[in-house]
Amino acid sequence: MYTEIIPNLYLLKTKKPSCKSYLIIGEKMNILIDPGINENFQILQRDLEKIGLNISHLNMVLNTHEHVDHFGANRHLQNTVPISTHRYAGTKIVSADDEVLLCRAHGEDPTGYHVHLWLENLNVLDLGDWFLKILHTPGHTSGSLCIYEPRKKVLISGDTVFAQGTISNISSSGSYGEYINSLARLNTMKIDLLLPGHGALSENVEEDIDKALENANEKHEIFLRNNR
Repeated sequence: MYTEIIPNLYLLKTKKPSCKSYLIIGEKMNILIDPGINENFQILQRDLEKIGLNISHLNMVLNTHEHVDHFGANRHLQNTVPISTHRYAGTKIVSADDEVLLCRAHGEDPTGYHVHLWLENLNVLDLGDWFLKILHTPGHTSGSLCIYEPRKKVLISGDTVFAQGTISNISSSGSYGEYINSLARLNTMKIDLLLPGHGALSENVEEDIDKALENANEKHEIFLRNNR
């Protein structure tokens, strides 16, 4: 199932355990963000075809972090479309670090993935009518990133922050300290529309990030008390 959220920005929902996928059709490039898990690829492919695209029309696949529910379908795309992600995520994906990737927990083989472009904080993808800033937002994982369009004030957040201030669990490569710092940086930005990897979209972004910061600090305090 797909929905056009704003012109040329699509939400594609397959089914659990996949994340939500996003498609941006730009003047210069078409980018698919987080294609989801391997087993749901055919659903994703059908939705792309309903929109009017096939795999050859994609110029890049961008993964927000190194969990298989976000990158697993890369297996069907990586021989045709360049795969990009933050370099910390890329390291774990190509080395099949399944302690972080969680492939075997979903019945997936962690080996055989490739990343073509290893991104850094504040890299830019210029699609012509879309200007995407890559924000390294570690915390949930060390390689988590968000994608920010400053002119449209849209944030695609992966698993960094969700509607109503919900935050992710900390994976084996993440940390509460980094998470709090990442959320504090996002809290300085003007964001009108939050597009997370799971759950509802949000137009109450300032309130949601404020609440996410409160939640992260509270959980960090509990973690510290329990580990003294």
